[in-house]
Amino acid sequence: MKPLLIDLDGVLKIGNSPAVDAKEFFSFIDENKIPACILSNSTLKTGDLVKAFFASHGIELSIPAITAFDATLLFVKKNYKKVQVYCRDYLIHHFEGMIDKENPEAIVIGDIEDKWNYQIVNDIFKKVFAGADLVAMHKNKYWNPKGELLIDAGAFIHGIEFAAGKNAILIGKPSPLYFKTALENINCNIENGFYMIGDDIENDIKAAKEIGGEGILIYTGKTEFSLEKNFDINPDFGVQSLREVISILTREFQQ
Repeated sequence: MKPLLIDLDGVLKIGNSPAVDAKEFFSFIDENKIPACILSNSTLKTGDLVKAFFASHGIELSIPAITAFDATLLFVKKNYKKVQVYCRDYLIHHFEGMIDKENPEAIVIGDIEDKWNYQIVNDIFKKVFAGADLVAMHKNKYWNPKGELLIDAGAFIHGIEFAAGKNAILIGKPSPLYFKTALENINCNIENGFYMIGDDIENDIKAAKEIGGEGILIYTGKTEFSLEKNFDINPDFGVQSLREVISILTREFQQ
C-alpha cells in the first residue's frame, strides 16, 4: 500500500475540533496497517501537541505527527548558534539558549498572528540585508482557521525576500525535503510513491505531484468546491470528507 501523508488544519482538524470522521479515518489506517504520517505546515503546534489535541478529544494517535515547527527547530539547532525567532510565545522556549535579537545568524519566521507591523518587517529586512539568513517555517499565502480567510506569513516573507534580494530557506511544504523527511520517518521511500491528503491546492497537492505523489484534495478547509476549469493544478481526486478518502483508498488498494 502506498503511504499516506495527511495535512492537519482543514483536513483532520476543522477549527478547534477534529473532523467529524477523523476517528473513523484513523481506525481505517490502523486496521489496514497503512504507513501514514501527519505532515502539517502548522507553526502553532509541535507533533506532541498535535497528539495531545486528539487525545483531549478521545482519539489516541498511533501514527506520527510532524509540523513545520518541529522541522524548523531541528534545522536551526543543527545550523546556527544565535537566532532571532518570530513565533507564538508558548513555543519560544524551544529555542532557549539560542535567542540573540541584536546579532543573529538567522531570522526564523513562524506565526505571530496579528502582531505584524512595519517596524517588525523593517527590522527583519535590515538584518537579512546585512547578511543574516532568513528561515521560513512555511510560506503559506493564507489560511482558514475558523471559517474566515486570513493572510499568512508567506506574504510578509515574500516582501522581505524582494526587498533584501535574498531567498528564504523554506522548511515546510512545499519543500520536497519536508515530504521526504516525513516518508523516511515511516520507513518509506519517496521513489515508491505516496498519497498526499490536503486542503491546500499548491502546498499540498501541486507540491506532492511534482515529486511523484498523488494528490487527494479535500474541500473541508481553505479550498472551496469546485476548482475553476482553467486552473492549472489538477488533483488526482477531489473529496468532501475523510469518509470519501476511505472509499477511494479502498478502491485503490483493491486494484
